[in-house]
Amino acid sequence: MSNKDGSVGSMLIKDLPISKEFKDLLNSLGYSTLYPPQQEAIEAGLLDGKSMLIATPTASGKTLIAMIASVRALEHGSKVVYTTPLRALANEKYDEFRLLESLAFNGRSSKVRVMISTGDYDSSGEELGSADIIITTNEKMDSLFRHRASWISDVGLFVFDEVHMLADRERGATLEMMLARTSMSNAQVLALSATVSNAEEIASWLNSILINTEWRPTKLVEGVYSHGLIHYSNGTTTKIATSAYGASIDLAIDALKDEGQALVFAESRKKAVSLALKAAEAIRSMIGDSDKAKIKPYIDELIEKDGNELAERLAEVMGRCVAFHHAGLSPIARRIVEDAFRDRALKILTATPTLAAGVNLPARRVIISSISRYDMEYGANMSITVNEYKQMCGRAGRPKYDTHGEAIIVAGSHDVDELIEHYINGEPEPLRSTLVDERMLRMHVLASIAMSDSISIKDLNDLFAHTLLARQYSARYITPKFESALEYLVVEGLVEELGIGRDGRKNVDRDNDKDEENGNGSRVLRATRFGRRVAMLYIDPETAVLIRDALTRIKRVKDKDLTLALLHLITECPDFYPKLQLRSSDVDEVKMLIDEYGDKFIYEVDEHSISRSLLALYAWIEEYSDKHLLNLGVEPGDMYRMVDSADWLLYSMYELALLLGKKHLLSTIERLRARVEHGVKEELLELVRLEGIGRVRARALYNAGFHDLKSIADASESRLASVRGIGYTLASRIREEASRLLSKK
Repeated sequence: MSNKDGSVGSMLIKDLPISKEFKDLLNSLGYSTLYPPQQEAIEAGLLDGKSMLIATPTASGKTLIAMIASVRALEHGSKVVYTTPLRALANEKYDEFRLLESLAFNGRSSKVRVMISTGDYDSSGEELGSADIIITTNEKMDSLFRHRASWISDVGLFVFDEVHMLADRERGATLEMMLARTSMSNAQVLALSATVSNAEEIASWLNSILINTEWRPTKLVEGVYSHGLIHYSNGTTTKIATSAYGASIDLAIDALKDEGQALVFAESRKKAVSLALKAAEAIRSMIGDSDKAKIKPYIDELIEKDGNELAERLAEVMGRCVAFHHAGLSPIARRIVEDAFRDRALKILTATPTLAAGVNLPARRVIISSISRYDMEYGANMSITVNEYKQMCGRAGRPKYDTHGEAIIVAGSHDVDELIEHYINGEPEPLRSTLVDERMLRMHVLASIAMSDSISIKDLNDLFAHTLLARQYSARYITPKFESALEYLVVEGLVEELGIGRDGRKNVDRDNDKDEENGNGSRVLRATRFGRRVAMLYIDPETAVLIRDALTRIKRVKDKDLTLALLHLITECPDFYPKLQLRSSDVDEVKMLIDEYGDKFIYEVDEHSISRSLLALYAWIEEYSDKHLLNLGVEPGDMYRMVDSADWLLYSMYELALLLGKKHLLSTIERLRARVEHGVKEELLELVRLEGIGRVRARALYNAGFHDLKSIADASESRLASVRGIGYTLASRIREEASRLLSKK
């Protein structure tokens, strides 16, 4: 939210035609006047239920616009759904919208209830029906549409945050399909973004009113740094003191005057860490006792909750009020760094560009240390887009503390004028549909068919006619892709045409007792049991086919240990992420693995068909050290995402095995899933059932002779407490829990 300070605008909150309780709440929080974009939205019909695309800079008040619209929906007895692309952002919005929980509407005795849901795509979501406001991620909301949650028809307002994610090649199609569905409904739709160059086209597609303004609460000043000078886009220059630490650090230190903060974007994780180490050394003499006292609680929390080698390096630089932030850090570490920077306990933060698309962390000066960034999918550095640059600029300027914010590009070997022309004066790339990708089209065609008992080709075409894909590409281009996707789904047994079986023979619709054509003479499709389950599991049809075919090849479990075979299978699935390719230094390890276990794979393998992700997952469940994983080039954040991805794929594998009648595989898959979740050998699975016992403590207990729940329940508290990492408090708790679990057997 915004406009607690420096309010600008002529429309007062007290004059809005909304509930007095909400106005009193805003007043108590220090809000009195609307920002210009907020006033424009009100005047354009926000409170009349008009759908809108709000394309305004970061911190210009988009969240308050959404909150005002939410109150209007609640007053009309409707529910509100707010979706974001990231879990961290969903948590941020959940905290903000919980402010409304002090209110009650329509004479109800109960207060507004806000709930958040960001995981478990195979849940019906009916438990969310008791909420008035549901905060969720895009993928979770899409899964709720697929499961046809009964309360969705009660939603009167859908808010889609960071709508520029439409252009994301992996996740944009999901957002596009939800926008298409909701724009066809009677609900009000708010699409929010800071950077949409083709805003008129997107607003027209959504049949919504466009609020498009460059106004921001703090003035944005942009420039390019070269050889000791900042060349601002308005033609002025400023001299910066130089040092041996390099341009990015010199710019960051210059921004620290009068309690300023600097955010430095680096092209890779390695560079972000390197810059943080340099910055920590450079500002050592600037850190006083009060600075150390302010950062200490964050360092203590980091050491307590995340004791790996990377976290130790982070804690070291945090001692000098500097931190680095990238996807290799664990979620806990990233959250601690974000909180410390917001609290101004950190002076300089170095980060990879992914931070620009995430939670809001404003700084007085944003420094783009390089116009390159590492792209994991392509395995090489690529120039940042204008859109990415504008997203980084959005972090410049702290409304509470600064009158202006600066975004400075370090020129390096590039020409200053060219950088100004391309990035500062350039227009962001227009948002283009990613449904054009056949893999994405296949996934969403299946989902659209599975969401109904049956659907005619005509109705399916009508739905996709409302997509951005249909607006931006010709039917001549789309139709072959659409037909190819549909053919794949039919051939692989995920979809069937009513009246025509897979063998080409005529059959009868068992549910509706009608032939292949509906009353309009259009072909009718429905998802098979397999196809419907795949859609509800929220996995790529290609992943499902890969798993199905592999499970069919496994005849008897006793023939071989399936651990490596199943891990290899999931790491080869299109849905697995991140996929880390082998380095030359990994080839010998892979060859040794194949020599020893080659006969245990489902398919024949060689060093070209095994990924570094497989090596990492296998090392994880075999309890290799964090140092070994780091030597593999796998940092805690990478491992977290691999475990999260593998967990869902193993769950999906279990469900598909159940559907296919492969009951002899279920316990094997279930045990492997538990091992992946906890990162342990099979002998520790019973111990990690205890709350507070992770892989390290479980191994310590096992090595001390505690091999099962009974041995823990029967042990003395003092003997348990003597085990490394346990102590008396935890010993007492796990003894009680072990006894309780044993009594339930």
